[in-house]
Amino acid sequence: MRVVILSKTFVAAPAQRQLEWLARQPGLDLSLITPPEWHTDDGGVMPFAPTFTNGYQIEMLPIARNGRYHTYTYRHLGQALRRLAPDLMHIDEEPYNLATFQALWHAKRRGIPALVVAWQNLLRRYPPPFAWMERWVYAHAAGVIAGNAGAAEVARNKGYRGPLHIFSLHGIDPDLWQPRPPEPPAPDAPFTAGYVGRLVPEKGIDLVLHALARLPARIQLVVIGRGPALRDLQALAGDLGVAERVTWHPYIPALELPQAMRALDAFVLPSRTRPNWAEQFGRVLAEAMAGGVPIIGSASGEIPRVIGDAGMIVPEGDAPALAQAIAVLANDPARWQTLARRGRERALAKFTQERIAMMLAEVYGEIGCARQPPGA
Repeated sequence: MRVVILSKTFVAAPAQRQLEWLARQPGLDLSLITPPEWHTDDGGVMPFAPTFTNGYQIEMLPIARNGRYHTYTYRHLGQALRRLAPDLMHIDEEPYNLATFQALWHAKRRGIPALVVAWQNLLRRYPPPFAWMERWVYAHAAGVIAGNAGAAEVARNKGYRGPLHIFSLHGIDPDLWQPRPPEPPAPDAPFTAGYVGRLVPEKGIDLVLHALARLPARIQLVVIGRGPALRDLQALAGDLGVAERVTWHPYIPALELPQAMRALDAFVLPSRTRPNWAEQFGRVLAEAMAGGVPIIGSASGEIPRVIGDAGMIVPEGDAPALAQAIAVLANDPARWQTLARRGRERALAKFTQERIAMMLAEVYGEIGCARQPPGA
């Protein structure tokens, strides 16, 4: 079966390992269509870095409106599909995005079954033309992969009645995410909590700073990420008297991130739900677990289902509860060791790229390679 994946996700080198695993699945001839670069929402540019490329073909296509998640489109997509002649197309974009509509329209013209990906876990009604595109995509997609349980409910609520599978497409490479030494920090030693991700209000980094102000000076914080909230957060750290206990890293290359994560003693993701957003997965949780770093997350969106019994969950917006959870990990070596072990085990059992590749291959097989009549 010839399968084409259309995705900007694999611009990042670590994600490409998943395609190598997918290309190893029996009976699959895999191609990737991806842009030569992606403009991130924090003003950066992420160039395509072909690093893990064994076993599949790469087709780079320029895109219009680069960096605009909902309205970007691929140039020359129709010609690429004619060259590649896939039996199945996997569109790694939300049903309401213009790139999804564009790709599914081209696939339908050529009788190519296509599946799409849904992550939006809140029932939102979009203005035209996004609502129209979403309705059309749900009516014509051969399958939907929901990245979380909430997204599956949204798809059904919006009228999708076709094959629906629920699993995250964000896998981790256990060879890259090797665990840190299993010995916990001593109760009187320095203890470093950390956060990795966008610096935006909904991620709750301000709550970590308030929690830090309640904890003894030996507990430090490392923040890795960029975003519009950086200056406000730095000012808050100063106001709370914890500025000297916080280290800010605006950017770390993706392949160096596992080493930076292993230097942490705990990882925190205290996301807070907004009217238009709830945490959809939290890939950094799986990465931290794979690295043997105990995790603390809020009850926002998919976080509790990602963590399971392999970490600590605190109420949203509750800085005192967050401080207490960090204190437990800093002062209870047995608890720290248990969660570090459980996290690694859970990551290997549920979130590896190999496992996700096998699940994707099963979905592809269910949809089948039979072509529909063009334009049907």
